[in-house]
Amino acid sequence: MASLLVVEDDERIGSLLESALRANGHDVTWQRTGGSALAAAGSSTYDLILLDLGLPDVDGVEVCRDLRAIAPAAVIVMLTARLDEMDVVVGLEAGADDYLTKPFGLTELLARIRAHLRRRSVTAPDAADPVVAGDLVVDVGARRCAVAGQEVMLRAKEFDLLARLVTSLGVALRRETLMADVWDENWYGSTKTLDVHIAALRRQLMAAAASTDPPARLPEITTLRGYGYRIEPVA
Repeated sequence: MASLLVVEDDERIGSLLESALRANGHDVTWQRTGGSALAAAGSSTYDLILLDLGLPDVDGVEVCRDLRAIAPAAVIVMLTARLDEMDVVVGLEAGADDYLTKPFGLTELLARIRAHLRRRSVTAPDAADPVVAGDLVVDVGARRCAVAGQEVMLRAKEFDLLARLVTSLGVALRRETLMADVWDENWYGSTKTLDVHIAALRRQLMAAAASTDPPARLPEITTLRGYGYRIEPVA
């Protein structure tokens, strides 16, 4: 049984979500405001959080950012009626792992939740030799990443994505492959999530490299238009 936090101020939608999730065997806490959601996240541990961005008291993006700080291991899925692409990108950059645009089908929501919970339950592989590329060291077994000896704190999906890329150093990976391996093999949501996480990962690594003297040598994540991504070996 997974523990889920639903943050939704609409009584009809919230009641429907609570009933459907309980019927699927989940332990559900339903909060109607951003403030009460943050209080709940601070006092209990949740596997997954469904977060409506249109809350009455606090902007949902700010709530998302605070929830990520309070519950770094939880999966956060945004529920949004905002159709502007930038709103979605901002929400993902604030710490969400995924999003659904209202109105959405209950079947799709439940499938997306199952996908996230499956990936979350996969344990880390047995410890193997860390992958070294220039001044970047990725220890997949320990889930640690360092640049020039300084640890870089990545979000869970950012680390999973980096680990998948560096274990195929120099190999072109299709978008669908990355979504399947990092999110879920049965994934059928938007791949915009992948692009935002790639951008965030690049920023994190570039900031870490720039903070060293001399600047650290890191592998470049190359975008392959119409195909996917490749992380380049360091010469």
